[in-house]
Amino acid sequence: QVQLVESGGGLVQAGGSLRLSCAASGDTICISAMAWYRQAPGTKRELVASITSGGVTYYADSKRDRFTVSRDNAKNTVYLQMNNLKPEDTAVYYCNAKTVCTLRTQTIAESDYWGQGTQVTVSS
Repeated sequence: QVQLVESGGGLVQAGGSLRLSCAASGDTICISAMAWYRQAPGTKRELVASITSGGVTYYADSKRDRFTVSRDNAKNTVYLQMNNLKPEDTAVYYCNAKTVCTLRTQTIAESDYWGQGTQVTVSS
C-alpha cells in the first residue's frame, strides 16, 4: 500500500510559479513511476508530467516548456515546478504512483495510487 500526499497548491497570478510536492509513504520500494495529473471542472483528468524511478521524464504537450518534474528518492517525494502559470492551468492536481512489484523478472502485482489532490488556481 502506498499513500500519497500532495501539497503546494494555491492561488497565484498569471505568470507566477508554484512548486507542488507529493510525498509517498508505505510500500514505496515497488514504485516504478510517479506522475502528476490534473483535472479541471468539466474535463477529464489529464497527464501533466511523469518521472520514472530511473529519472526519465515525460511531459504532455504544452507543458514541457513551463513545467518541470523532479524527484528526491531519499525522501520518496516528487515535485512539479510550474512556471509562467496561466489561467488554463487552474485545476486540481493529483499525484499518481505506479507500483510494479516483482520477484526477479516475475511481476507480482501492479497498482496505481492516487493522492487527494491539491488545488491550483491561476488568476488573470
